[in-house]
Amino acid sequence: MKTPIVAKIVAVAAVATLAGCTDLKPLQAEIDSLKTQVSSLQTQVAAAKSSADAANGAAASAASAANGAQSTANQALSAAQASQACCDATNEKIDRMFKRSISK
Repeated sequence: MKTPIVAKIVAVAAVATLAGCTDLKPLQAEIDSLKTQVSSLQTQVAAAKSSADAANGAAASAASAANGAQSTANQALSAAQASQACCDATNEKIDRMFKRSISK
């Protein structure tokens, strides 16, 4: 299993030896350029992650506020329904009193 790997390494070494006559400075310049680009991209990715984390926190906060508002709205609805029931009962009592007074 190691024989094909060793053969590949020897082939790469032979090509590198034969290519030793070529100028490696352009390749080195491209490698340096790629390193700079990778570094820049890493910074951008970190900034994007930070923004995403902040947005996630804001969304969680908004969800919590919405749940609190829903709870308050439910309490207000319950109070309004109770008040309406009381009002309806009072109106019914008043109607019965007028009916009794008119019938007498």
